[in-house]
Amino acid sequence: MDNVQLLVDLHQDAPRQGPGGEEQTRLAITLSGLKRSSELKIADIGCGSGPSTLVLADALDAHVIAVDIIPEFLDKLADAASRTGVADHVVTRTESMDELSFAEEELDAVWSEGAIYNMGFAEGIEAWRKYLKPGGILAVSELTWLTDERPEELQAYWDKEYPKVDIASAKLATLERLGFSPIGYFVLPENCWLDNYYRPLQKRFAGFLERHKKSDAARVIVKNEENEILLYEKYKDFVGYGYYIARKEQFLGSRL
Repeated sequence: MDNVQLLVDLHQDAPRQGPGGEEQTRLAITLSGLKRSSELKIADIGCGSGPSTLVLADALDAHVIAVDIIPEFLDKLADAASRTGVADHVVTRTESMDELSFAEEELDAVWSEGAIYNMGFAEGIEAWRKYLKPGGILAVSELTWLTDERPEELQAYWDKEYPKVDIASAKLATLERLGFSPIGYFVLPENCWLDNYYRPLQKRFAGFLERHKKSDAARVIVKNEENEILLYEKYKDFVGYGYYIARKEQFLGSRL
């Protein structure tokens, strides 16, 4: 297996593939102002196994197109949608988030929890804007500095892993520059990281290593995950996920 296949194997049976929670998805829905309607068309981009997709379909009675590049995650989502009674509201698409097949102004909302970093915050917003109707909603969670300054060890780690981390005011300014009016923001609480993501991940390490006969590649993946967990536990006051909710303006004007 290559590293991508190993990562899929580690994460595919997880309740979620990144920090988050049902309560936080529902809060974002409330802040968005979206009203329950079967006419709503929402894309959940980089959905993984679909915890946010299931909430969107249930809370809004919406038609949700769940998009991910990993078909194993989408298979898990399809099974969960059937079990929870929302299969009629969910369609899956195996697509890269930078090569989406939506038509311009097709969507009422674009959702993406913990996945936009694959493109970059500004790059993702700029690419996805065209798919939203005027007045459409964008809701994304994104790694965010919680303070103006942070420990050198933490800064060095994220400079290497994701140098586009920034403070919330800079992310909000990016939204405005790219033609959105911010309407909501909050920080994911600690339990979204530890209880909902990291602790279930840690419980899978032993089985993952056993399946792959403790290969060097598998060991490196576990070591990297353990390092990230230790850094979060040590420095959780300095970095987290910000959840950004914004409305597409009708005209970009001269901002770009």
